[in-house]
Amino acid sequence: MARYAKEHKQVTRQRIIETAGHRFKQDGIDGSGISTLMSDAGLTNGAFYAHFESKDDLVANVVAGELRTQVEAFGTLRPGRPGLEDLVHQYLSPEHRDNPGLGCPSAALLDEISRCGDGTKQAYTDGAKAIVDEIAARLTPEDPQSARGTAIGLYTMMVGTLQLARALSDRKFADEVLEQGIGNALALLR
Repeated sequence: MARYAKEHKQVTRQRIIETAGHRFKQDGIDGSGISTLMSDAGLTNGAFYAHFESKDDLVANVVAGELRTQVEAFGTLRPGRPGLEDLVHQYLSPEHRDNPGLGCPSAALLDEISRCGDGTKQAYTDGAKAIVDEIAARLTPEDPQSARGTAIGLYTMMVGTLQLARALSDRKFADEVLEQGIGNALALLR
């Protein structure tokens, strides 16, 4: 029996987390069983428990990783408010609305996260705070704490707008919701 290096185990674990993130955002946490997740990652069910204690453990790791990736993406934006304006346009785009598996975990999973265990809720809380901190730092770099309320408002407005647009069957109305959400978010940034 071949032994794998520690790095191989970490790479495999990361592949499971990334694959599960896509599947969770696409089909929901409850709609994604371990066998499907492992199959997506090209692994057997038996390999799951070598990497995670439970599905809840996997969910917490996925949520933490997804939000960490979102925070890291702030580094690719233009500095200050112009970067936030770019973020608003990207986030509230038809492309983001139509591809939940590739997008924001908040808009895709918030209702399920609220019913998850403490580990997942803590991972989500930590990630959401980091996103709000990034937004606040761009709004008022000299005193981010003073912009915290506006940052929370912008974050919640974007997430809620995207959730509503995804729930609508009328594409024209969904586009209108996104456009109005962009206008509202940009007004908040002024």
